[in-house]
Amino acid sequence: MVFGSFLNCLVYRLEAKKSFLKGRSFCPRCQHLLSWRELLPVLSFILLRGKCRYCRKPISLQYPLVELAVGLLFVLIVFYFSFDFLFSFFYLIFSCFLIVIFVYDLKHYIIPDRVIYPAIVLALLYQVIEGTGSVAGIGQYSVLSAVGVAAFFLAIVLVSRGRWMGAGDIKLAFLMGLLLGWPDILVALFLAFFIGAIVGLGLMVSGQKGLKSEIPFGPFLVTGTFLALFWGNELLNWYQAFFLLK
Repeated sequence: MVFGSFLNCLVYRLEAKKSFLKGRSFCPRCQHLLSWRELLPVLSFILLRGKCRYCRKPISLQYPLVELAVGLLFVLIVFYFSFDFLFSFFYLIFSCFLIVIFVYDLKHYIIPDRVIYPAIVLALLYQVIEGTGSVAGIGQYSVLSAVGVAAFFLAIVLVSRGRWMGAGDIKLAFLMGLLLGWPDILVALFLAFFIGAIVGLGLMVSGQKGLKSEIPFGPFLVTGTFLALFWGNELLNWYQAFFLLK
């Protein structure tokens, strides 16, 4: 959750074009510097009743939710993949990149190059270190999967002339291919499109969005990535048993 608190700071400073390597945390509303008592993950939000101690303006729910999400993801990664230290270590880092992409795209409708490019470089480095073996969903065809899914998204962007998806989604799809490999990338894409369709339909029914409204797709791709990472094999086995072996 401490890492989640740091990622919240990173998201804010990326948008504000401020360095996240120096300078103390402050309230984004009144700019008052925060003490360590006001920076305790989740606990400070509860004790302060969701409001800044100084200006009494509401604190966004983003902060405790991201802290909880990162804490949960770290636990799941170690729980599922503790048998492989290298895999666990890299995926703890990758989860941070993906959370930043999720939140930033959800808030600003863009996937920042300053986040996606380092993540891709790190994923390629992991592939070099790991070699061509297969560990918990990282298959020997990860690079081919990355190129294939990126080409698929590029085709969508070209056909729609950027109306359905943006260039950031292509880069994120490439990263997903590197992280998941074959066939888990298919599970991630299916879940991303399925969840995106359900959420989009719900927003239209509730009147919050229309047919021509823009909805960021990055959060759905990130969600699909995590679901495929933890339960990709189980979902594939369930699909085969339910639909193919009847």
